[in-house]
Amino acid sequence: MSYEEQQLKLKKPEAIVFDMDGTLFQTESLLLPAYHKMFDILREEGLYSGPTPPEERILGSLGMLLAQIWKNVMPEADEAVHRRADELLLQLEIEGLEAGGTLLYPHVVETLRALHERGVRLFVASNGLADYIHSIVVVHELKELFDGLYSAGGQGTATKTELLGLLLKENGVGSAWMVGDRSSDVEAGKGNGQTVIGCAYAGFGRQDELKGSDVIINAFDELIGLYDNAE
Repeated sequence: MSYEEQQLKLKKPEAIVFDMDGTLFQTESLLLPAYHKMFDILREEGLYSGPTPPEERILGSLGMLLAQIWKNVMPEADEAVHRRADELLLQLEIEGLEAGGTLLYPHVVETLRALHERGVRLFVASNGLADYIHSIVVVHELKELFDGLYSAGGQGTATKTELLGLLLKENGVGSAWMVGDRSSDVEAGKGNGQTVIGCAYAGFGRQDELKGSDVIINAFDELIGLYDNAE
């Protein structure tokens, strides 16, 4: 199906829901320095020995819940080490955000503003922690553009599908586009009967990660054309 044919099928949504890492936010600009510092501290505290696991392990786990991420990154470490890693990573990431130098993907701010001006309700639904999501939105001055920030950490949900379902219900949203870069975003959108826009520009996921998306975009600002051309 051509790009034009894909566009023809889309209906204008009441709301657009965005994943955060790998969709709006260039996670590696913050995550990788924090990741290396975190392992230095775990070693200092005697909770971890040996070299820091390869960066690919954490980059390949983005979009998962934290509990699953640590099982992938350091499967041999016990639960107490995983919980300490949660605390440290959040603290280091918030310090990194406040220090500046982190990046959104190109055209994110302008695109969100343009959609907001068109009267679309904008939300975030992320498997990240609430304080982390809130800090990104505040530091990058996006707060006034969003109607709500939903996170697995803040809402206590076990899956992205459950999180999106809660968001739609609490905000009385009947039709939405779920925009994200991981299979969990596709599952969340489809599991709630909504349209899925897959983002192929981050490159963290596997080749088949976005299978089942209604449309795949290669740059964030393609969303404006999709919205304007939707029925």
